[in-house]
Amino acid sequence: MRILASVKKVPGGLMIIPLLMGVLVNTFFPGFLNLGSFSTYLWKNGAMPILAFFMFCTGAQITVKQVGTPLVKGVALTAVKVGLGALLGVLVSKVFGPAGIMGVLPLAIVASLTNSNSGLFAALAGEFGDSSDVGALSILSVNDGPFFTMLAFGMTGLAEIPLVMLLGAILPIVVGCIVGNLDSELRDWLAPAVDISIPFFAFPLGAALNLGQLVEAGAPGILLGVANTVITGLAGYFVMKLIRSETPQVGAAVGTSAGNSAATPAAIAAADPSLVAVAAAATAQVAAAVMVTAILCPLLVSWLDRVERKKRPLRAVSEPA
Repeated sequence: MRILASVKKVPGGLMIIPLLMGVLVNTFFPGFLNLGSFSTYLWKNGAMPILAFFMFCTGAQITVKQVGTPLVKGVALTAVKVGLGALLGVLVSKVFGPAGIMGVLPLAIVASLTNSNSGLFAALAGEFGDSSDVGALSILSVNDGPFFTMLAFGMTGLAEIPLVMLLGAILPIVVGCIVGNLDSELRDWLAPAVDISIPFFAFPLGAALNLGQLVEAGAPGILLGVANTVITGLAGYFVMKLIRSETPQVGAAVGTSAGNSAATPAAIAAADPSLVAVAAAATAQVAAAVMVTAILCPLLVSWLDRVERKKRPLRAVSEPA
């Protein structure tokens, strides 16, 4: 049986499928998750320590040795992705309150819109861009995981996150980054653990949900995914045009949510207990958005690529010899 290959065919499958399995088990066999000892630690209560390990390993993959065009592109795309996500989350929270708009929670908005799928960006950059676009990923990848979301929530007042708690949340990423940059062999050794750890914190996150909650969150989750691709994808496209990139269509590849973004609401709620009540619903919404963006974003980039290609002959004619 080719289980892993089948899982990877699903957008965000390493996160989404174990999460859904956790939901199914918790819905139909909740007693199984309370057997106790290692079984409960692994499948019910183990999300946070495994997520902390994931954050450390992710931090180790971030390299600070970036210069020139990849740096400019990476910073520009990261700024527009994180800035827009935080701004929209604040606006929705201030205008509509914690319940959000059309059922979409502010926590889910920030968690989804400030995060992008690095793997999908790399694939789209390789197909529609150049080496500088692929190189921008080393900067853009810092928005993987809960760091920028927690920072956005803390700075905007959407959550009461003490400075010490914020430091404790980002320290695994910072230490991992230091370790990875000090020793490239260690970075390479830790790299496989990023993907390997995802299913192990995804299942217990799903085990905090049930099918009733997922059904209720379905429509807002789809809406969240569409908004993510359209708003942040087009913003990425226009910011790349602003910095005069020759391949601005690649900027739209930030209009995604990575599978690990579904873990962010739980990480935020761990820092601010007042958000525990909405964390489960936000997790379901973000999980739905992961799949929606994985489908829509490549379509948007492909369409923008056709638009840009049609403009190139016109530019060639208008340019002086």
